[in-house]
Amino acid sequence: MAGKLIAENRRARFDYFLEETFEAGLALTGTEVKSLRVGKANIAESYASVEGDEIVLINADIPPYAGGNRFNHEPRRHRKLLLHRKEIERLIGAVNREGRTIIPTRLYWNDKGLAKLELAVAKGKKLHDKRDTVADRDWKREQGRLLRDKG
Repeated sequence: MAGKLIAENRRARFDYFLEETFEAGLALTGTEVKSLRVGKANIAESYASVEGDEIVLINADIPPYAGGNRFNHEPRRHRKLLLHRKEIERLIGAVNREGRTIIPTRLYWNDKGLAKLELAVAKGKKLHDKRDTVADRDWKREQGRLLRDKG
């Protein structure tokens, strides 16, 4: 990623096995872009879904822009994701055939100043997988402490 981070879904790695990532553009209105420029957005509970032959971002929260008055946008509206046709077909296939979920992991500005969303094709973790993740994280932390104390 080369650009300024707007929002990150840190819970995605804990709840899902992330398999393949894609970079997508977003179809935004003017007040949404201004709100993102201020740095306000939340993609923690959001996901992408297939609607017809398009992929849309659902439940992403971009709060209304303070100076937007009556032209302001709906904070949690469905936003169309801009992807190449082959990428869309691959995502639709993963969701329909393999039962995967499309999860947004990061929202950021690219080098040209455009808002981009990093999507990951994900498989949900079971409770025991989450416990393994926590145990691995704790062990890595303990290893770091042991190495730091010895050295």
